[in-house]
Amino acid sequence: MHGHGYTQPVKQPPPTGWLVFLRVLFVTLSILSLGFLTWTMPLRLAIVTRKPLDWGLFAAVLAVDIVSVVLLGSEPGDEIHTAGGWTGLGLLLGTLVVVIAYYLSADVRHFHQLRYGGFAPHPAPAPAPSYGYPQPPAPYPAAPLAPMPGHPIPAPAPHAPAVPPPPASAPVPAPPPRRPAPARIDQVRAELDELSDYLRRQDGGHEGGR
Repeated sequence: MHGHGYTQPVKQPPPTGWLVFLRVLFVTLSILSLGFLTWTMPLRLAIVTRKPLDWGLFAAVLAVDIVSVVLLGSEPGDEIHTAGGWTGLGLLLGTLVVVIAYYLSADVRHFHQLRYGGFAPHPAPAPAPSYGYPQPPAPYPAAPLAPMPGHPIPAPAPHAPAVPPPPASAPVPAPPPRRPAPARIDQVRAELDELSDYLRRQDGGHEGGR
């Protein structure tokens, strides 16, 4: 069977100190050039993030810088006297402020997501059931079924108190056999004597009749 393969390693972001140095470098370069190099900040951002929005911002900033240079270059002297010159200067400085704010926020957000958002562990896929082999138990107990609407929830039956077993009684001794009373023996003996006398009289009567 083929495995899931190896996951591609996530690219580690540069150190924080190096990122701070690059941000300060590009911002300082744009300010010292009085906005003529403002386009370098969105260019670096577009190369790093590779987003169409950042590439579009770079093209727009580059176009604004070119227009500003043309307007400032149309001034006859070294100082600004015409409306075109003031417009070019306003576009140059306004673009500089907006691009600095966007560049810093977008660059920080991008590397923050790359550093902390790209290493979230993904849950492992559930294995396919294999027939003929016992399945492992579920990691969580199944939730109890909700009662149907209109049916009351049965109350648990109270537990009956445990009744202790009765104590074992001592065995009762059997009464000894009773002997017949002497009067009963005498009565039986008298009856036997009477029966013997009666039989003798009967035998004597039969002999006399002959």
